[in-house]
Amino acid sequence: MRWIYTPRPTDEVEAFGKLAGVNLVVAELLLATGLTDAAAAAEFLQPSLSALRDPFLLRNLEAGATRLRTAIAQRESIVVLGDYDVDGVSSTALLVTILRRFGLNPRFVVPRRSADGYGLSRSAIDRALEAGKPALFIALDCGTNSHEEVAYLRSQGIDVLVVDHHRSKEASLAEGILINPHVDADETGADAAWRNLCTVGLVFKLVHGLLKQLRAENHPVAFRIKLRDHLDLVALGTIADLVPLTGENRLLARHGLRIIEESKRPGLTALMEIAGVRPGQAIKPADISFRLGPRINASGRLADAALSVELLLSEDATFCAETARQLEAFNRERQDIERGITDEAERMIESQFFDLPGIVLFSENWHPGVVGIVAGRVTRKYNRPCVVLGNEGEFAKGSGRSVDGVNLVEVLGTCCEHLTSWGGHPMAVGIALTKARLDDFRQRFAASVRAHAGGDIAEAKLKIAVWLTPEQIRDRLMDEVEALQPFGQGNPEPVFGVRGVVLRQRPVVFKEHHFRFSFDDAQGRRLHGVAWKLAHRSPPLGVPLDFAVELAWNHFNDRKLLQLELIDWRPAEA
Repeated sequence: MRWIYTPRPTDEVEAFGKLAGVNLVVAELLLATGLTDAAAAAEFLQPSLSALRDPFLLRNLEAGATRLRTAIAQRESIVVLGDYDVDGVSSTALLVTILRRFGLNPRFVVPRRSADGYGLSRSAIDRALEAGKPALFIALDCGTNSHEEVAYLRSQGIDVLVVDHHRSKEASLAEGILINPHVDADETGADAAWRNLCTVGLVFKLVHGLLKQLRAENHPVAFRIKLRDHLDLVALGTIADLVPLTGENRLLARHGLRIIEESKRPGLTALMEIAGVRPGQAIKPADISFRLGPRINASGRLADAALSVELLLSEDATFCAETARQLEAFNRERQDIERGITDEAERMIESQFFDLPGIVLFSENWHPGVVGIVAGRVTRKYNRPCVVLGNEGEFAKGSGRSVDGVNLVEVLGTCCEHLTSWGGHPMAVGIALTKARLDDFRQRFAASVRAHAGGDIAEAKLKIAVWLTPEQIRDRLMDEVEALQPFGQGNPEPVFGVRGVVLRQRPVVFKEHHFRFSFDDAQGRRLHGVAWKLAHRSPPLGVPLDFAVELAWNHFNDRKLLQLELIDWRPAEA
C-alpha cells in the first residue's frame, strides 16, 4: 500500500488556523476539503438548518409541490412507489408520513426484486393499480428513464410525479413532472449545495416547498409539522446511498444523526435495539452503513421491502419489535448467502480476472439480491471497480461499486451498448444485460475503466490527512476532529500518520483476525489501539514504526476512552 501525503505550507496552515479559530491539525483538515475562508469554515463546523437553500431553486420542484397541494385540497387518491433500498424505503416513509398528516391515505408499493426487477417496471405498476387507479402516482428513487411506463400511466388518466437522483444520458421525461437535479441541469450550477442530494433529500426539499406554499395559505396543519423531526429518515437514506456528504447532504445528515440519537420513532428504536446501536451514544455514519442500513435492505433483497416501510411508519411497539426481529433474521440469512458468494467471487478474481482494471463477475448460482454487497467487498479488497451479477432468467442483473477517482456513470456511458438497463451514481450503479452479452460487456468495461483511470489502478493508495506525534493524540484533539463529522463519501474520515511508535509489548490477538496494542508517548502516557483484520501482519517490537490510524471513542463500562484504529504500518522513515 502506497502512503500519500501532500503537505501544505506551514505558514498557510497557521494563518488559516488563526483566521478560523481552530488548531493546526483541524486547520489542515479544513484546507484539504477546499475551504479557504473563515465564514465557510464556520458554516462547515457548525452547519445550521437555516443555511438550507430555497427548495424552489430545484427544477420542477415548485410544480411538484403545487401538484401535492392540489391533491391535499381535493382529497385525491395517491399511490407512492419507492425503490427497495434504504433511500427508497426512507423516501417512501417520509412522504407517506407527511401526506397522512394532511389527512390523506396514500397507498405505497415497493417493487419486489424477484418479481418486478428494478425501478418503475410495468409489473410493479400493475400491482400498484390492482386496488384502483389513483389520481396521482408518485415514483421515488426510480423513474428517470421510464419513458414507456410513465406514458402508460398517463394514458390511464393518472398524473405522474417522479422524484429521483439517478443520472441519465437519455432525454428527459416527455410526460409527468420530474424532479431530478442531474437532468436538464444548468452546468453553471453543478456545484450547487443541493446538486448531490439523494432521493430522500429531494423528498425533504419537496415537502419543504409544499409547507412553504401551504403556510402562505395559512393552512393550520402546515404550521404544526416540524420538518426537523423527520431528519432521521433523511440521514438514513443519505448515508446508506453513498452520495457525497458535502453541501446540503452534510447538513441534513449531521442534524439527522442527532435526531436518530434521540429518536422517538418506534420502528427505528426497535431496529437500533436489535442491531446493537445503543441509545445515548453518538450515532456515526458507520452505524447506518453497517448496522441499520443492511437490516433495512435485507427485506428488499430477500423478500418484500414494504416490510421495512411499515416498520418506519408504525406507532405500534409490539409490531415494531416483531418486525425488527424479522429483519434481523433476513439479515443473518443475507450474510450467510453473501459470505458464500464473496468467497466464490474472490476465487474467480484470483484465477481469471486478477490483471483486469475493471472486473465483471457472474454466476448462475448467485442471488441478485445480495450481489451489491459483494461488489462493495471485492471492490475494497482489490481496489478497482467491480460489477457483480446474479442470475435472473435470461438476464444477468446486479450492481457495481467503484473506487475514488473512477466515475461509474461515465464509465458505463462509454460501454453501455450491451446493457438492457442501467443507472446509478458515480460510486454505485445497477445494471442488467442478457447473459449472451456478458463476455462482450466484460471486455468493454475493463477497457473503459482503463481509459478513465489510467495508470495502475490496482495499486492500493492510502491518503494521510495529517502527520501527528503520539503526544498530540489527546481527548481534546478527538473532540475537535469530531466537529468535522459526519464522515463519508466526499468528506472521508481522516487517516492520521503517527511517527515514532515503538511497541514494547507484543500485540494481543483476539478472534483470530484482530489484535490490540499499546505504546507510550515520550511523556510516558499510554495509548491504546486495535487493528481489525490485521492479525496476519502484526508489527515488530522495539523498532521505530510509522502508524496510519483513525481516531475513535471506545465505549466500555460506561466510560469513553480514546482509541487508535490501525489501518496500516511501516518501518519508520527518516
